Amino acid sequence: MQFILYLLLILLFTKVAGHVSVRLGQPAVLGKLIAGIVLGPAVLGWVQNDSLIHNMSEIGVLLLMFIAGLETDLDQLRRNWKPAVAVAVGGIILPLICGFGVGEAFGFSVHEGWFLGIILSATSVSITVQVLKDMNKLNTREGSTILGAAVLDDVLVVVLLAVVMSIFGMGGETSLGLLVGKKLVFFVVAILGGWFVVPWIMKILAPLKVTEAVITTALIICFGFAYFADMLGMAGIIGAFAAGIAIAQTSFKHVVEEKVEPIAYSIFVPVFFVSIGLNVSFEGVGQQLGFVVVLTLIALVTKLIGGGLGARLTGFDNRSALAIGSGMISRGEVALIIAATGLQTGLLAQQYFTSVIIAIILTTLASPPILKLCFSDKRESSAHDIEKKVSTDKS
Repeated sequence: MQFILYLLLILLFTKVAGHVSVRLGQPAVLGKLIAGIVLGPAVLGWVQNDSLIHNMSEIGVLLLMFIAGLETDLDQLRRNWKPAVAVAVGGIILPLICGFGVGEAFGFSVHEGWFLGIILSATSVSITVQVLKDMNKLNTREGSTILGAAVLDDVLVVVLLAVVMSIFGMGGETSLGLLVGKKLVFFVVAILGGWFVVPWIMKILAPLKVTEAVITTALIICFGFAYFADMLGMAGIIGAFAAGIAIAQTSFKHVVEEKVEPIAYSIFVPVFFVSIGLNVSFEGVGQQLGFVVVLTLIALVTKLIGGGLGARLTGFDNRSALAIGSGMISRGEVALIIAATGLQTGLLAQQYFTSVIIAIILTTLASPPILKLCFSDKRESSAHDIEKKVSTDKS
C-alpha cells in the first residue's frame, strides 16, 4: 500500500498545485513540476522515486507525446521542415560549444567538457507540448517548428553522444555508420508502417467484440512504436509521437483522442511531472552553487539564442523566433537520461552529477513561464498589428 499512498499524494498535490499555478497566471504544468520537488527528497521526502513511479512516469510521457502526435497538423509539420532543421542545428551548436567552455572554466577534462556540452544540447518537448496545448498553440507554425526541431535534435544528440563515447573509449557504439543507419531504419519503418500497417491494424482489431477495442489497439500501436524506437537507439517518446501522427491519419483519430486523454491526464501524466521533481536533492550542492548558477544560465540562454537564431534566419520575425527558442529550453527527461549514461560510463564525474541534475530541472521549471511569456507577447503584438491595420483601412 506504500505505492498507493504515493499515488494519492501525487494526484492530490499535482491537481492543487496546477490550479494554484493557473490562478497565479502561470501554466498548470509549472505547479505540477514544483509539486514533485516538494513531495520528493529535496523538501518533504514523502514520495520516493521507486521502480513503480519510474515505470508509470515512462508511460505518462509516452502518452503525452502520443496525444501530441494525434493533435499535430502533418501538413503544417511538412511545410516547416526547413525552419525545424535550422532551429535544431542552432539549438545544438551553441549549447555544445558553451557547455564545453563551462567545463573548461571549472576544470573539467576534455571528454567531461564535451559531454557537458552534449547534455546542454539535449531538448525534451514533453513539457513544452503541454504548455502549447494549454495555450492552443500546438498546431501553429511556431509549434510545428518546435516539434520538428525536437525530433531532429534527438537524433543529432544521440549521434554526438556516440561520437564522444567512441573517441574517448567509453564503451560507446564504435560504428557511426551503423548508428546513423539504425536511425534511418526507424524513420523509414515508422513512415511506411504509419502509412500502410497502422490503418490496417486499426481496421482489423478495432471492430473486435470486446470492451474498448479501439483505444486498446491504439495503445498497442503507441507502445509498439515506442519500443521499436528505443530498440534502435531513439527516444521512446519519438516513437510514441510518430504513432500518434499515424493514427491521426485514420478515421479513428477523434475516438482515440477522446478515450486516451482521460487515461493519460487522470493518472499517468501527473506521475511523470512529479517524477522530474523527485530527482532533485540539495545534498552537497552548496559547495557547487556557482557551478549550478552558471550552468543553468548558459543552458537557458544558449537554447533561447541558438534556436531563436535558427528560426530568425528561416523567415520568422523576432517575436516568433524568441517563442520558438523558448520552446527548446526544457531539457527534461532526455537530458536526465543522458546524464545518467555519462555517470555510468565515466563521462560525468560523480561529484558533479547532482549539480548537473539540478541545472536540468531548473531549465525544465523555467521553460513553462518563459514560453507563456514569449507567446503572450507575440499574441499581444499580433492583436496590435491587426488593430493598427483596421485603423489604417478606415483612414
